[in-house]
Amino acid sequence: MGYQQALEQYIAATNTHDFSNVEKVLHPQAVYWFSDKTCTSMNEIRRYFENAWDVIREEVYAATDVQWISVDQQSATCLYTYRYEGYSNGKFVSGSGRATNVFVKTASGEWKLIHEHLSGNPE
Repeated sequence: MGYQQALEQYIAATNTHDFSNVEKVLHPQAVYWFSDKTCTSMNEIRRYFENAWDVIREEVYAATDVQWISVDQQSATCLYTYRYEGYSNGKFVSGSGRATNVFVKTASGEWKLIHEHLSGNPE
């Protein structure tokens, strides 16, 4: 599996709303920068994801306008626009923002997400 497929697998895993699927594509030392919180452990990342799925029910997450800005044999970095839609308090909601993802190749040759930085779109 290449780095592009790793991103696709990550998006698909996110849409299962089951963190055990997401965790399979994450590097053990993954760090997330969300707009409101930094998560530096797998437990913190899990809690953040599970809370988000609780707040936005039936969420569908997507990556559009993906640009791979740096790629070598051991790492790959992409920028994209993230989009989400789902239900909050029974009402349909949607939104988007900017994302940066960094993937690294492990010793076993697997591409894993080691960093994600999400921010809302500027007004």
